[in-house]
Amino acid sequence: MERALLIGIVHSNKDRWQKIDSLEELAALTETAGGLVVEKILQIKKDFNPATLLGKGKTEEIRILCRQHKINLLIFDDTLTATQIRNLSDQTNVRVIDRTALILDIFAQHAKSAEAKAQVELAQLVHLRTNLIGFGTELSRLGGGIGTRGPGEKKLEEDRRRIRERIAVLNNVLSKIDKERAVQRKNRQQFFKISLAGYTNAGKSTLMNRLTDAGVKVAPYLFATLDPNTKSLALSENISVFITDTVGFIKNLPHELIASFRATLSEIRNADLILHIVDVSEERIDDKITAVENTLCEIGYGDKPVVMVFNKTDRVIEPEVIRRLKRSYPKGIFISALTGNSIDTLKLKILDLTKEQLVTRTFTIPVSRGDLINQIYSTGQVLRRIEKDTKVTIAVKGYRSILLKLAQTLKDNRKH
Repeated sequence: MERALLIGIVHSNKDRWQKIDSLEELAALTETAGGLVVEKILQIKKDFNPATLLGKGKTEEIRILCRQHKINLLIFDDTLTATQIRNLSDQTNVRVIDRTALILDIFAQHAKSAEAKAQVELAQLVHLRTNLIGFGTELSRLGGGIGTRGPGEKKLEEDRRRIRERIAVLNNVLSKIDKERAVQRKNRQQFFKISLAGYTNAGKSTLMNRLTDAGVKVAPYLFATLDPNTKSLALSENISVFITDTVGFIKNLPHELIASFRATLSEIRNADLILHIVDVSEERIDDKITAVENTLCEIGYGDKPVVMVFNKTDRVIEPEVIRRLKRSYPKGIFISALTGNSIDTLKLKILDLTKEQLVTRTFTIPVSRGDLINQIYSTGQVLRRIEKDTKVTIAVKGYRSILLKLAQTLKDNRKH
């Protein structure tokens, strides 16, 4: 296990609390990656040193601290250039990575499917290509460990040409996957589609399991879900929607990941409704809500309706937390995916929004055509049925496209 020192830098004292929270999150990320956080350092410095970010005295202090506590990894909460990484490593004799490299490492560890591995490798290579400047032949000294693992590890010492070639190959692979997803989405086009979005570890997968019995993996660490998982949810008689669980977001999610996970994140762009899942037991909820909203904008979710779903109410001790959020988000829904509390309220909200996509159609057919009657009953919610003489008239509410297809089927049957 690597022993890590976490480092954050701010320009002024007024920003220190926000950076302290960010370092706490960085500690959780480090532990998720398999590292041991030995210490955290926050430096308040009006002017950053372009060569190392840190001042000369602080860099020397860190070098001594690393030697005393056998620290072998420095993780910066701020983005570092290749030159800064090299300089810091030279001056402290310790390997150096930044927040982006750490997040990429976690994604690499959790990538299981061929798609996820390709997406992570692409993100790693794009990040590596950016940081090749200033390293040259010294890349070999990176060795193994946090920030260097994953599908892209064997590519670390390849030259720029090989990296460009590999990026092109991965882009082609992911383009094919995107086309396959487009076909799958087209098959679901006639149904109402919902995507779960939210900060990592907000409880999206637990909610997915609660709603659909999907059996999605739930784990107490960050970024447990990398592959989208789509399941159907029956809301009422023959009225179902599709729900997709997607990768969690985080503050300053690397642009390389957003770009390479385009096929996965397209599920959000193509949804009819986004459920923004928020962990109410976390501190600085507003900051995390803003981080998710910023990422949604970067993805390009358009003007899709968003319903705020405040999860993990079973963990809240202070009632004022809930009261404040209800004042700020009067249309929000407060649930516990773990206990099932208020899940029915969420389902009713989804049903209300789904009804906007539904229409009512009336069909009249011979009462003797039981096969056609069964088809009508299977396409939606039957509102009324009236039999007169040899005819039966059935009014049914359902998805427009499905009822249009049914009308065509009945029309073809009349011709025969």
